[in-house]
Amino acid sequence: MKRLLIAAALGFASLAAHAADLGISAQDTYAKIQNNEKNVLFIDVRDPVEIMFVGFSDAVHANVPFMMVDRTQWNAEKGVFRLYRNPDFIDQVKLQLARRGLSADAEIITMCRSGSERGEPSAAFLRENGFPNARYVVNGFQGGALKEGPQAGFRLQNGWQNSGLPWSATMNADKIHRVDRP
Repeated sequence: MKRLLIAAALGFASLAAHAADLGISAQDTYAKIQNNEKNVLFIDVRDPVEIMFVGFSDAVHANVPFMMVDRTQWNAEKGVFRLYRNPDFIDQVKLQLARRGLSADAEIITMCRSGSERGEPSAAFLRENGFPNARYVVNGFQGGALKEGPQAGFRLQNGWQNSGLPWSATMNADKIHRVDRP
């Protein structure tokens, strides 16, 4: 019984360690890009329309949306368009890896707006589909919303944008996901 408890404790500890390495800070991600680490692919997983209104960092290697907006499907209860997982996500990530001469073992870092809605799920999805070193930028591009004060609700803390890292309101046509080219 004692061995079973020890084995269970070690199993939970390894799961916790595995989960912890899924996230990476915006600053650590930027350092990897600045240092030209060769085995890293940094992708923005937001829908290009969101990027158009929120901003973009040219530090990413490519924009490969994880979730996309279906503007033909309205969710009246939530007051939003339906989101669906990009059915070509894995193939598009493989294409970006191939363009850089990288294998499925490369460190793939995903970034969404907040880190939780698409960043973490996309990294977990990549791991489930044969990319063991997928990670996500904790707090994403815009970071978290303030809970109190006159600017409550605004995303003004942490994340890429609020960490002083380079970004722009302008998208890079060579890096943004476009339906008019592969």
